[in-house]
Amino acid sequence: MFNDIGPLELVTLIILAVLVFGPDKLPKVIQDVTRTIRKIRDFSDSAKQDIREELGPEFKDFEFEDLNPKTYLRKKLDSDDLGLKEIRSGFDLKKEMTEVTDAVHGRESEAAPAPADSAGGRVDMTKKPERAAADDRPPYDMDAT
Repeated sequence: MFNDIGPLELVTLIILAVLVFGPDKLPKVIQDVTRTIRKIRDFSDSAKQDIREELGPEFKDFEFEDLNPKTYLRKKLDSDDLGLKEIRSGFDLKKEMTEVTDAVHGRESEAAPAPADSAGGRVDMTKKPERAAADDRPPYDMDAT
């Protein structure tokens, strides 16, 4: 619950709680808060149990965390039903990113890209500036002005 609170922030919260509630009332406030949190958790657990009972036996392995799209997708993608592990193992993101950055900066990568007419089918997508003559003007676009 408090995974992202650092030690300094925790000490600040404790000092603030002592100042707001006072040392006499602070234990009572802590008990009330923990009791309320327990009641909310019990209510949530009983509601989950009621929903599971109402869904029937075909949903006995249903988890409410599956309703979170990230969790659902992670479970579906981790199962090898789609053959994604083979695709993932054949794809080297670091190599691809290096090739893209080299192409953007105009450097030659370690593995030179194949010409467009080769069997690999790679196309050189780097921009090579064309030298314009000194008297050539850039095109004029009436719609852009």
